[in-house]
Amino acid sequence: MRILLLLALAGLATGQDETRRPNIVLIFSDDAGYADFGFQPDVRADAASLTPHIDSIAAAGARLTSFYVSGCVCSPSRAGLLTGRYQQRFGHEQNIPPGYKKGGMSLEETTVADRLSAAGYATGIVGKWHLGYPPQYHPNERGFDFFYGCLQGSRSYFPYDEPTPHRVIQENGEPTKEEGYVTDRLGDAAVRFVREHKAEPFFLFLSFTAPHGPLQAKPEDLEALASIEKQRRRKYAGLVKAMDDNVGKLLAALREEELVQDTIVVFTNDNGGQTGTGANNAPLRGKKGTLWEGGVRVPFCVRWPGVVAPASVIDEPVIALDLLPTFVAAAGGELDGGKPLDGTSLVPLLAGEADALGERAFFWRKGGSQGPVAMRFERWKLVRPARDVPAQLFDLSADIGEASDLAQVHPERTQELLGRIAAWEKGLIEPLWGTKW
Repeated sequence: MRILLLLALAGLATGQDETRRPNIVLIFSDDAGYADFGFQPDVRADAASLTPHIDSIAAAGARLTSFYVSGCVCSPSRAGLLTGRYQQRFGHEQNIPPGYKKGGMSLEETTVADRLSAAGYATGIVGKWHLGYPPQYHPNERGFDFFYGCLQGSRSYFPYDEPTPHRVIQENGEPTKEEGYVTDRLGDAAVRFVREHKAEPFFLFLSFTAPHGPLQAKPEDLEALASIEKQRRRKYAGLVKAMDDNVGKLLAALREEELVQDTIVVFTNDNGGQTGTGANNAPLRGKKGTLWEGGVRVPFCVRWPGVVAPASVIDEPVIALDLLPTFVAAAGGELDGGKPLDGTSLVPLLAGEADALGERAFFWRKGGSQGPVAMRFERWKLVRPARDVPAQLFDLSADIGEASDLAQVHPERTQELLGRIAAWEKGLIEPLWGTKW
């Protein structure tokens, strides 16, 4: 009831038709760094003006400073996001290997697209899938009416002479012609989806491959970024710039179709930045593939006219598992049915209710029961980088860079958090494929 009241008030505040449910646009970057966007407080000087369109989302809405994903690499993170459940519960703990034929994101799981489709939404995914190659795992079989993108985790940004079936850009199962720059093609497809579904509520997941390698920026973007001296960083920045340009095209389409007031827009990233390709995770420790903050804490901003106050900052820790219940609540859909969710609706928090979520713990694991584990509870972060080494404890309120291990200073807290991890792991299964990413 409280959520319905908030949504009704949002409609009155913006002049929306109260019967119109909000469109939902989720924009995902791939392997970007925590400090690679202008809206972040610790942004590098060479990235301060790199992302004006993405930054505009934060300016018109909120920046969430403690947003986490449930996996430190691409495929597990997406599996958690789309199901609202820790992906380790269904064995999706590692990246799906290229060409893997034995499975994908569990067919027993209900996706956010399934739920929003049932609520009457048109659903589309544009870009990277990386959640299964066999036909039954295809996006069109997982709740998405429209798919334009590639099944594999990465591909060339420029046309292939002979693309493989999993790297070719396809539209609803049919290969498309190899032409143009991939990031531009994804932006154009996202705009097309918006224009074709402007008369009905829609959910669009724009899942860029950028700035994941290979470092293939457009020549004109490299020229525009000539002031960045280091070649690798300049190429990486070119990938980010092209992505932001295409976010700009999508935001412009929403304006042109007079959908701004009716649309929730979220921007975030799939896992920590890959520093090896030029990403910057400052001030966080670690990178993609690790359970340090730099592997699981990512940039996040959201624009929701009438609900989220412009230029606001929310420090409450939240996790990508929360997005499914948030979107379904905003859409007036049903969360009953399917397996129990690990996420919680963020609608009250986004609407300004302080402490709306209460105390929550977040967990991470990579590589099964013998792999590293971590958790966050309140201001505390515990990391056990390997099962045969002692756990380390950090106070993130004073040490966001995880530099000072307090395990020996607070042994009782350390044991408490280890106990919470042990209890959580009882609900998990071993990875269904590979133990290396």
